[in-house]
Amino acid sequence: QVQLVEPGGGLAQPGGSLRLSCAFSGSIFSLYVMAWYRQAPGKQRELVASIGSGGSTNYADSVKGRFTVSRDNAKKTLYLQMNSLKPEDTAVYYCNAEHSLGSTLYNYWGQGTQVTVV
Repeated sequence: QVQLVEPGGGLAQPGGSLRLSCAFSGSIFSLYVMAWYRQAPGKQRELVASIGSGGSTNYADSVKGRFTVSRDNAKKTLYLQMNSLKPEDTAVYYCNAEHSLGSTLYNYWGQGTQVTVV
């Protein structure tokens, strides 16, 4: 069973930076497409950034040029470097892992970590 563990997010000032990490266990990390989602109070969960097993990345327009997603397959860890933070980046950030095998989709979520920009 895949487990995703996200150590604490944190508090930052506007214009500041934070780095999130997500530790993966229980399967072969390199097979999974990894992603960060976020959910602000009263809003739907939205995709922030994703990274494929080969390293291809995708970003929400709202974070392009400010956030960088990366992965270390040897350490089985996903990262999100967040720069030039804005108050609207305040949300709970979730790590996600997805892998399809035939007709079966495997999808897992971390517990979420709070990021507050004030």
